[in-house]
Amino acid sequence: MADKLKKHGKIRKIVQASWGLISNSYIPGFLKGTIYEGPLKKFCVPGMNCYSCPGALGACPIGAMQSVFDARRRKFAFYVVGFLATIGLLVGRFICGWLCLFGLIEELLYKIPTPKIKIPEQIDKPLRYLKYIVLLVLVFGLPFFYRSSYGAGDPFFCKYVCPVGTLEGGIPLVLLDKGMRAAAGALFRWKFALLIICILSSIFIYRPFCKYICPLGAFYALFQKVSILRMHFDENKCISCGACSRQCKMNVDPVKNPNSCECIRCGDCVKACPKGALSFFTHAASKESD
Repeated sequence: MADKLKKHGKIRKIVQASWGLISNSYIPGFLKGTIYEGPLKKFCVPGMNCYSCPGALGACPIGAMQSVFDARRRKFAFYVVGFLATIGLLVGRFICGWLCLFGLIEELLYKIPTPKIKIPEQIDKPLRYLKYIVLLVLVFGLPFFYRSSYGAGDPFFCKYVCPVGTLEGGIPLVLLDKGMRAAAGALFRWKFALLIICILSSIFIYRPFCKYICPLGAFYALFQKVSILRMHFDENKCISCGACSRQCKMNVDPVKNPNSCECIRCGDCVKACPKGALSFFTHAASKESD
């Protein structure tokens, strides 16, 4: 069982890393300190990936939603929201577990051998709602209704909070471009401090950004219970050993709630179950079996 879990973990990390390399494969950006502005930038990647990363070929979905808001005419990013809703309806938070580069970085930081922190449930549970507040207020609300000095909505989350943008976009551009280094001021220092907090907390807490802050994870979570890809629990096979819940680092009990909004569908619980009581299935397949 341990070997199966180890192999599964390696495969998942290879997929995460491969997607990260593919979606950030614009080599001239890293050599010249520039940003790719070709036709691919018109399309969103499904996971968090900074638009301003020198290697980014696609747009970040959160950044794209905010950038097309027009506070003067109250335009809404229907095509971006529709794209993300389609992904959510298909696979839920599968993207978080398999295609998010920043999630992979958090997981690798967590592997650093240190004492780990388990957040008490009475604190952890309310904190999980914070990412929905971030989604509602910083991604949708303020950019949609607030007008900047230019008359358009500011990308509040990307501009003031996002550690992904700081790591993948801000730091590389500051290092590669003298003009950017000279222009880096209080806002960059603020976001750099947030990134450091996120990195340090990831060493002791499993994927804290994903659990408590990430608005994209919050958006996908809205579709978790109705997505085509779901988790199935067979109570007839379960021996109540608790192996699945002990394996889950997102603190989900698959027996009680196999399609929890907090599940990133990494599949570790499926591999940990000695009796095969847990499995991924599609809604269409379940109807056929019925």
